[in-house]
Amino acid sequence: MGPWNETPVLVTSTELLGQGGITVHVLQTHGDGALVFAPDDPAADADQVLDDLNIYPDVRVPDPGGGEDQRASGFQVQPDQYAWFRRALARAEAAGLTGFTGGGELTAQYLTKRQGRRHFEGFTHAGTGIVQDVEVEIDGVTFVGTDHVFRLNGTRVEAFSGLAENLFRLLRDGRVEQYRREAHALRSSWRSARFEDDWDGPVSLREDGSIMVMSLLPETPRRRRAKKRS
Repeated sequence: MGPWNETPVLVTSTELLGQGGITVHVLQTHGDGALVFAPDDPAADADQVLDDLNIYPDVRVPDPGGGEDQRASGFQVQPDQYAWFRRALARAEAAGLTGFTGGGELTAQYLTKRQGRRHFEGFTHAGTGIVQDVEVEIDGVTFVGTDHVFRLNGTRVEAFSGLAENLFRLLRDGRVEQYRREAHALRSSWRSARFEDDWDGPVSLREDGSIMVMSLLPETPRRRRAKKRS
């Protein structure tokens, strides 16, 4: 990201190598984390649909001797693409949150074809096709999302994943910029929340307004297998 040796933020990438383990690549940064672009640049507006940008797969490395730049494989986001990249990041975050609530169609609106929009448009199951099928109220705050029942080390567990209702409605309506403003303003209230006192189980609440809660379910008698008749 950015010109050579001027990366504005810490960049990491992860390789899953199967039996070889996991490798994390870290690119050091001396920047302050800011993507500098004109505030009124329409390319940065996360409410606008994102188009795939064809960035030539090549990273230019200055020659120590002052000659022509060397070229290496990779994708380099230059400063004139920062506004587009900011929009890409914001909409990808929105897609992650709507996917977390169980909304497939809502997630698709924030993704490009390369990011897998077709998967959420054409494939429906309990994890991606349901929109706002469950509401949970904790300590006076309503969260909307979806729930799943599964076994964890043999114990039946119910998990609910969702987003605060007022923030969910903003993302449902495509208002990413307003969501970001309101979520940022609410960060301190999420930090001080103690929802564990109002829920029988662990609660994980993030500063973006998303929540996951879990609870143990009572065991049900297993059905006996019918014996085959000889």
